[in-house]
Amino acid sequence: MEEHKVKILDTGQVTHNVMRFTVEKPDGYSFVPGQATEVSPAEGPLKDEGHPFTFTGLNGDPDLEFIIKIYPGHEGMTDHLSRLSPGDELIIRDVWGAIQYKGNGAFIAGGAGVTPFIAILRQLNKDGKIKGNKLLFANNTEKDIILKDEFSKILGDDFINILSEEKHDNYEHGLIDKNFLKKHITDFGQHFYVCGPPPFIKAIQKALTELGAKSDTVVIEE
Repeated sequence: MEEHKVKILDTGQVTHNVMRFTVEKPDGYSFVPGQATEVSPAEGPLKDEGHPFTFTGLNGDPDLEFIIKIYPGHEGMTDHLSRLSPGDELIIRDVWGAIQYKGNGAFIAGGAGVTPFIAILRQLNKDGKIKGNKLLFANNTEKDIILKDEFSKILGDDFINILSEEKHDNYEHGLIDKNFLKKHITDFGQHFYVCGPPPFIKAIQKALTELGAKSDTVVIEE
């Protein structure tokens, strides 16, 4: 397996429990928006335990960016990464991933499941091809919405949020279910990109199938 040792260039908060890591990009290293790699700290007990994270920057950027939800107190990978600083080193490995853009459609994300869509939507926006795509984003509360301002700017009215644990005048309340999908989607023959916790993906796949979507138009990460 290909391995590269890279330095962390910068870190910062995206939300209360999500961080951005900017790291060195090895020479010749490339990816397609939506792809991921395995990451681990270069030192310590977790250095051989690569954990998958999606590239959230663009392939043409000089550095790599990862936006990662942190689970503090678990003594796991994200908890460890959250304690690293610029100058510390990471190991990144081969590029892989099944979520790739296949054409206009609806991106349906649960929480941190939005991360594979970030680079895709950023690239579409840069290329002037964002029109005809929308993002349906489910979170617990408003403060959990990752890149709320950026998605609002890129997508406008095609950025649709729903909150499950908080009622808010600007957002719908509840879960992304069949009724929510019928309300916000008129064409079930288009592409659908789905990412989130396994029960979320399973429920969305079932609802889309019942609404007439074909299985080969639903893109998930295998």
